[in-house]
Amino acid sequence: MLRIAVPNKGSLSEIAAEMLAEAGYSGRRDNRQLVHTDARNGVEFFYLRPRDIATYVGSGALDIGITGRDLLLDSGSAAHEIAHLDFGDSTFRFAAPANEISDIADLAGKRVATSYPKLVDDFLRARGIEAILVKLDGAVESAVRLGVADAVADVVSTGATLRAAGLEIFGPVILESTAVLIGGAKRPEGVDRLLRRLRGVLVARKFVIMDYDLRESDLDAAVAIAGGIESPTVSPLKDEGWVAVRVMVSADEANDVMDRLADLGARAILVTAIHAARL
Repeated sequence: MLRIAVPNKGSLSEIAAEMLAEAGYSGRRDNRQLVHTDARNGVEFFYLRPRDIATYVGSGALDIGITGRDLLLDSGSAAHEIAHLDFGDSTFRFAAPANEISDIADLAGKRVATSYPKLVDDFLRARGIEAILVKLDGAVESAVRLGVADAVADVVSTGATLRAAGLEIFGPVILESTAVLIGGAKRPEGVDRLLRRLRGVLVARKFVIMDYDLRESDLDAAVAIAGGIESPTVSPLKDEGWVAVRVMVSADEANDVMDRLADLGARAILVTAIHAARL
């Protein structure tokens, strides 16, 4: 069986479970369950701490896993990224008290608190900067106020938490992270099938199917508005000079496309969600 490591908790866990379910795999019903076998699909799921997944996969103990790119890089594991999964996005930045540190060069010899010491150390050393890394498991924004660090390196969304702690963001982005599928040295049987299914889920989440009726004379203008992945499907209607059109459209743009098609004279414009896809 294909052995897959999945997050047992945290921000990645719920979305990873939903994605696998949409891809046709069964999952655990009890959050205390550590292993679940999906015999129909020939896989075993191992529910692990997100930070440990890269270590298990890199060692060959498990075949593949879902974790964050940040955790993969920080682990120092031999595991490698196979594909990004378009969820769990995060940005890593440096922050320090206002007017005290404004450039990463100023971090030389300073204490930097972070939950990702290897990731941050690799970033700084690549730029010729040696700092003292203070490893914390969380709430690193308090480290400066409590006197254990001069600056922090942490996940940033709006920056509100850092500002509340009297810190300001400075320097370049350390890493743009996201959830990734990772693998080890070998590519076992079943990985390509899983990858096709997960990519199908990503397509289904990003696109919708749009159907509408249109005068055939306006078809070229409609295709210019929504051309689809390759091209629309066009079928003649009983009414002469009219056609039925089916096309894939980005879900984010669906309402705008509907408005533009309606302005062109399209009728009976319908949008349908995609539950699965193979492109």
